[in-house]
Amino acid sequence: MTKWFGETTALDGVDLTVGGGDVHGLLGPNGAGKTTLLSALFGLVLPDEGTIRLFGRTRAQAGAGWLDGVGGFVETPRFYPYLSGRRNLAVLAGLDGGDAASLIDSALERAGLDGPAARQKVRGYSLGMRQRLGLAAAVIRRPRLLILDEPANGMDPAGIRDLRTALRRVAADGVTVILSSHDMAQVEEICDSATILSAGRVAVTGRLRALRAVAPDSVWRMRTSDDGRALGLATELAGVKAAAADCSGLDGGGLVVHAAQGEMDGYVLALGAASVAVRGLELDRTPLEALFFQLTDGAAKTAHVEVHQ
Repeated sequence: MTKWFGETTALDGVDLTVGGGDVHGLLGPNGAGKTTLLSALFGLVLPDEGTIRLFGRTRAQAGAGWLDGVGGFVETPRFYPYLSGRRNLAVLAGLDGGDAASLIDSALERAGLDGPAARQKVRGYSLGMRQRLGLAAAVIRRPRLLILDEPANGMDPAGIRDLRTALRRVAADGVTVILSSHDMAQVEEICDSATILSAGRVAVTGRLRALRAVAPDSVWRMRTSDDGRALGLATELAGVKAAAADCSGLDGGGLVVHAAQGEMDGYVLALGAASVAVRGLELDRTPLEALFFQLTDGAAKTAHVEVHQ
């Protein structure tokens, strides 16, 4: 699929497939084309070149029922501010028909908006509460495909935890989920596969395990009782690269270590055996984060990585 807005190429030959029941993460810097792609899946943007198929059908083949079975939102979901959360869902259920109205209570509970929050007018909702109501609105459609644009935006840690649980639950029921997110940890925890967009193109797409296999090593921040000896030990271990950290970024100096999880475990054990205490250890970049920055930073924006599933 290719899409232009005037002289700007928003999507440049984007080609990807998401299988049924998958939770698929859509990653990319601002301006990479994520929102344009999601808007196209909702029929809000028409491709200038290429074809979109939902459930194996093009828009021309499916006709007016093309979006049947699709729920979700692009950017911040909108509601009537003078109505309560429950009343907003009732209005949407009336438009959808069927048994949508019978799902309102369970959808509000799943989104963490049951009780007083359901009776509160939406004008008093926080951004995170509006995001949750958007998820509830999508669920009452009994979607086969759930499309979410930054669903955790504005949520507190408890809300994000509940969102992850809810998404894994709907995926277990066979619903396909496509979510755009800036939160790498969220994508790594709940997604089965992911696509990284850069400058409107697919830089890489594949299963999470395949992406990790081609990703650079994780980056760790470490503080020890003897950084000099720790650096010396790193040179003796395969798969471990360590350097002194910028002192302005860590109290007391410390090290930046590039190593996969298994090699890092061996490094920590070797430090202990050498009587070098590890006083602080923090994962600074996961493999997916490292791959993201490799593909989207500076001159690497035109890079493409081949992934074998």
